[in-house]
Amino acid sequence: MTDNALQTKSSSSDSLPSLGAFFRSDIIFAFGIIAIILFMLVPMPPFMLDAGLAISITFSIIILMTVLFIQTPLEFSTFPTVLLVATSMRLGLNIASTRLILEDGHTGRDAAGGIIEAFGTFIIGNNYVIGAIVFSILVIINFIVITKGSGRIAEVAARFTLDAMPGKQMAIDSDLSAGMITEDEAREKRKKLESESTFYGAMDGAAKFVRGDAIAGLLIVFVNIIGGIVIGTVMQDMTLAEAAANYTILTIGDGLVSQIPALVVSVSAGLLVSKAGVEGSAEQELFIQVSRYPNALAMSSVLMLILGLVPAMPFIPFAIISAITGSLSYFAYQKNNERKEEKLTAKDAQVSGEKGAGAPIAEEPISNALAMDIIRLELGYGLLPLVQGDGGNKLTDQIKGLRRQLAEDMGYVLPAVRIQDNLQLAANAYVVSIKEIEAGRGEVRPNMLMCMDPNGATISLPGENTVEPTFGLPAMWIQEQYREEAHFKGYTVVDAPTVITTHITEIIKDNMPDLLNYAETQKLLNELPQEYQKLVADVIPAQITVGGLQRILQNLLAERVSVRDLATILEGISEASAYTKSIAKITEHVRSRLARQICDANTDQSGVLILLTLSPEWEQAFMDALVGDGEDKQLAMPPTKLQDFITAVREQYDSLAAQGITPVLLTSPMIRPYVRSVIERFRPQTVVMSQNEIHPKAKIKTMGQI
Repeated sequence: MTDNALQTKSSSSDSLPSLGAFFRSDIIFAFGIIAIILFMLVPMPPFMLDAGLAISITFSIIILMTVLFIQTPLEFSTFPTVLLVATSMRLGLNIASTRLILEDGHTGRDAAGGIIEAFGTFIIGNNYVIGAIVFSILVIINFIVITKGSGRIAEVAARFTLDAMPGKQMAIDSDLSAGMITEDEAREKRKKLESESTFYGAMDGAAKFVRGDAIAGLLIVFVNIIGGIVIGTVMQDMTLAEAAANYTILTIGDGLVSQIPALVVSVSAGLLVSKAGVEGSAEQELFIQVSRYPNALAMSSVLMLILGLVPAMPFIPFAIISAITGSLSYFAYQKNNERKEEKLTAKDAQVSGEKGAGAPIAEEPISNALAMDIIRLELGYGLLPLVQGDGGNKLTDQIKGLRRQLAEDMGYVLPAVRIQDNLQLAANAYVVSIKEIEAGRGEVRPNMLMCMDPNGATISLPGENTVEPTFGLPAMWIQEQYREEAHFKGYTVVDAPTVITTHITEIIKDNMPDLLNYAETQKLLNELPQEYQKLVADVIPAQITVGGLQRILQNLLAERVSVRDLATILEGISEASAYTKSIAKITEHVRSRLARQICDANTDQSGVLILLTLSPEWEQAFMDALVGDGEDKQLAMPPTKLQDFITAVREQYDSLAAQGITPVLLTSPMIRPYVRSVIERFRPQTVVMSQNEIHPKAKIKTMGQI
């Protein structure tokens, strides 16, 4: 085709923009629902009723064939919607046929169209007694056997699916926490689980449609027979025998035309809920799902053609529908063949490529050996119930909450904690590794509680003496039955998952600078709100590199200062970089900008910042011990002098600790980093602040001087 031809075709199609809208599946679906409503409200001529009944029969057979060809129920997740549409269609046609039977039944047995006449004469042999018996048997089979059985299956499946849903969700969370699946895979599994529960719940309710349809069919037949006899004898001057025969045959034919498709759909529902599956889609997928199985359309087309050839059956409606379904089947076959050819071509190309490359033996890339677990928790086999059980206090749930809490407290999301078993460990032992290097280990009793006295006194309960693994405090493992008594005596009681989670928390906080890598730093910058992106562009890389920012954040995290207020940190860096390039000095300036946050983090319960100051003698001693010029200064204090300082700090802090007080050590800004570097060797939990970091509105209380 030439370019001119293409342009002509494009312009002609653009001139009729509304024509394609009528071929959209949602528009067709909406028109179908409107047509069903019109069947109930507007009188229909017999030929339109024949067309509607033919569509109803075809629709039910397509449903049955589709159910037979699908592999899992959720491939036909629109079945509850289809069932509602099919039931509404049959009821609408029942109303339309009832109107025709009662209005024109006296004119002959073709008053309600050819299909009802065929069912009333050919199928039941022109004997309304036989027809009534056949109709009753169909209703009994549909109402008592098939519908009741499929409804019960749907009810049990819905109940079991909903009962198993929490356990399946916890299993997904456990796999995600263990690193066995990714976030996207976990999201996909949760979506499948939700679709499964929604589908079986909908099927439980949809089964009631068929039961109601069967009851309505019985009532409609009863009303039509009585009403027809009354109308025929009173209004149309027919004899009682003529009216009974005429209206009864028409009514039984109408009932058979309705109940046979209902029976087919009921069988389809029973087949569907009897299968097992795990995925589904929305209601507009109906047309797509049916077209996936061209065999169903092809068999439906053949059956419609055979029905049209049956004597006394109207041939034209069934022939037209057979041609339509056959055409749809042909196009579906063509589409499926194209997809298969594309897959085979891609597969052949892959095989050819492998042969051309000498068909190397598939093996795991050596680069996979370089992958490293940032945080790993190894458990002995006796602790596996802590992550595999169905209890409400699972270890995986606590670790997930720990990551969220640390993100709020420290300002960045930690890597996922990989949990795995290690048969080389003792049954109740665990090991926490940071970058595959052991950072801590402990031992817990999975079915017992750890009891500790806040004052360090001996615990007066029966149990097994132990040492709390995080802080090394004396503790005792007690049975669950002593929990209330331990609380009554003022002891602290925690379970095994909490012990492990607390240990992991402290290890992570101690190693947080190592966990903040270059990629995480860049991620923090990218996740800043849009209004701060101009600040990021001004500061990085003009004033400091991402690596320099990483070192500053690591310095803050090393002293457990949150980096959540990253915008203020960048502002502080921008100010300090104007007069220095020293990472240490920039860090100190940033700390002064975070004065409010640091003071708030170290206040006691009454909101008071308790201080322990450094004496002028020690201030001068540290100043005199600094050697070097400019930004290269280092601390060179004599060992004896350093030991005296350490002894003085220990004595002062031990004295205050006996009173339950943990003060902050206050120094001058010049020597704060050097004092901290000394104290972190023997009291890493001690907070060292400079005078610049005391916020003007902070409430302070000085407890002494070193």
